[in-house]
Amino acid sequence: MKSIFDEVSLECSKITTKAYSTSFTLGILFLNKRLRGPIYSIYGFVRLADEIVDSFHDYDKASLFETFRQATDEALQHKISLNPVLNSFQSAVHRYQVRKEWIYTFLDSMEMDLHKHRYSEEEYKKYIFGSAEAVGLMCLHVFSEGDDKLFEHLKPYAMKLGAAFQKVNFLRDLQADNNELGRTYFPGLNLREFSQEQKRELEKDIEHDLSEAMKGIKLLPASSRNGVYLAYYYFAVLLKKIKQTPAHQLLTRRVRIPNFQKLLLMIRSNVRHQLNLF
Repeated sequence: MKSIFDEVSLECSKITTKAYSTSFTLGILFLNKRLRGPIYSIYGFVRLADEIVDSFHDYDKASLFETFRQATDEALQHKISLNPVLNSFQSAVHRYQVRKEWIYTFLDSMEMDLHKHRYSEEEYKKYIFGSAEAVGLMCLHVFSEGDDKLFEHLKPYAMKLGAAFQKVNFLRDLQADNNELGRTYFPGLNLREFSQEQKRELEKDIEHDLSEAMKGIKLLPASSRNGVYLAYYYFAVLLKKIKQTPAHQLLTRRVRIPNFQKLLLMIRSNVRHQLNLF
């Protein structure tokens, strides 16, 4: 029976999420149980695409990515894939009627990483939309559970949250993106002249995105609010830690939050949510 394969596929997406992201795994655990599966499935798909362009250096990334894009298209068309992560993803897409335009926009942004090393303002906005905002919209479509009015109302806030997450990652990974992948995402940024003032401007932009996103988090259904708030809280704390790090140190090390601190953040986030202090 295909149901067994579907269960195995979802388990592969869960394993992928847990292996690559402690923070998102914790956030998903705070979602209503019925929403966890589709979010695991979306994250597994996103992570697999991202790994192709970021990690498989000893292989033909362009060829692998094209194969992945075709496999995604076939999975969506035929409602099955022998790739368990894609099979899990297509199931969530069809069940929650996730718009395919967001999926292909996401893939377009990932493909940019194969060819682009520096981004203009227009390219940067396009990349942010595809790689982060579109993913936020996929998740919001799941959280809305068919309530189109709610989705449309919360749509701009979900995009701001996705953008904020991505920009925090860009700041945190300045050193790795530049030295290991040869990429600089922020438009016009010369890392040889990266100053405290430039860093502060980038942080202010992220703070604005987070502030706007919080307005939408407060309006989410109870089934998803706590989990999304935990992810927000983690990135807000990570940004705070980045703000405390001098600009020149961001170019030599990766700011991170140890796993034991993530568990403490989970507890604090839950308490703040329960007491309506967010």
